[in-house]
This record gives sequence, C-alpha cells and structure tokens, in this order.
Amino acid sequence: MASLKLTVTGMHCGHCKTKVEKALQGVAGTLGAAVFLEDGAAEVDYDPAQASPDAYVAAVRQAGYQASPDA
Repeated sequence: MASLKLTVTGMHCGHCKTKVEKALQGVAGTLGAAVFLEDGAAEVDYDPAQASPDAYVAAVRQAGYQASPDA
C-alpha cells in the first residue's frame, strides 16, 4: 500500500468535496480517499501496482479541479 497527499484547488463547497472524493475513489487500485475542503487537500491510500500519483491528478482534473502532489 502507498499513500499520497494532494493539494486540490477550485473546491468551494460540499458538492465540490464530494465530486473530488468520487473521482479519486473511481481510480482502480484505490483503497481509501478523503478530501478536506477547508484545507484544500486530499489523502489517498492505493495499491501502487494498480495506480499512480499521475492517475489521481488526472482524475481530479477530469472532475474539473486542479491537483498537485505534495512534496
């Protein structure tokens, strides 16, 4: 299992938070995902054999928001 923290921008409400969570959870290999609206952040636990940080960034972008991995 691997963990990833993302900075997510463009979220303004609970609907945004839910949309980003669903996008993250929709990536194959996701074991868990949590989005923190107030912090503009997300945390994902995933199977690195099935998913990569780039897949999560792409999923958030496809949902209409911006994301970048935290260093």
